[in-house]
Amino acid sequence: MVRFVRKLLPRRWRPDHVEIPVVRLHGTIMTGGGPFRQNLSLATAASVLEKAFGDKDSPAVAISVNSPGGSPVQSRLIFRRIRDLAAEKNKKVYMFVEDVAASGGYMIAIAGDEIIADPSSIVGSIGVVSASFGFTDLIKKIGVERRVYTAGKNKATLDPFRPENKEDVEHLKSLQLEIHETFINLVKERRGEKLTDNPDLFTGQFWTGLRGLELGLVDGLGDMRSYLRGQYGPKTRLRVIAQPRGLFGRKLPSAETRMGELGANIAGGLISAAEERALWSRFGL
Repeated sequence: MVRFVRKLLPRRWRPDHVEIPVVRLHGTIMTGGGPFRQNLSLATAASVLEKAFGDKDSPAVAISVNSPGGSPVQSRLIFRRIRDLAAEKNKKVYMFVEDVAASGGYMIAIAGDEIIADPSSIVGSIGVVSASFGFTDLIKKIGVERRVYTAGKNKATLDPFRPENKEDVEHLKSLQLEIHETFINLVKERRGEKLTDNPDLFTGQFWTGLRGLELGLVDGLGDMRSYLRGQYGPKTRLRVIAQPRGLFGRKLPSAETRMGELGANIAGGLISAAEERALWSRFGL
């Protein structure tokens, strides 16, 4: 309401500062989640991005990225939505790396027209990884018999309760190579001649923000507030765009729903938590 009233005022009475919308894209990138765990995906990011880019008075949108990666599909969908909105609304996009923008997190970061990192941030990891668990020996020890019935010989590919199959692994690696090539092409398209000719650039290696600047992975070092004030003046203000809520705040699920989800998701939640922890721990976080 305040912003609407300001627009009705004569220009000489309007505030003389620039206001930049800020979006926080933090967390492991994957679909799913729920009231007990919120992941980063297009579904969770779309509404805040639309709101930020819908601000007609701001010359730019600032996005804070803090993610170790995750789903390559969701990463690219978020990247694509940011670029589409930037073109549609004619906005400049500033990306600010916090602790880490690696793998899918870096794919999102390259949606920025400029990428600014802290000298100690972690950036890069331009590669593809798949991780799973093997429980073959475990089920033998506890006396469990695994029964799988399929229509199609490849429907049980990479089943964690069955011995690893060489052909399955080779197929998985071929898929990884295709995804990796898509990632590489996207980085080259966005970073272009800024990238240095370093043989480790696309090997999945990662670096500090300081080294990332030398390699052309980022454009500058600093923090959001100081950098944007340097661009738009000392009176620049940042306005964080939060997830939309209902009239009386976010609606919580009923007690029955919470108990049902809790019971149904304990095993899956533990595995997901372990996978998320593994992603963050790769970068010392």
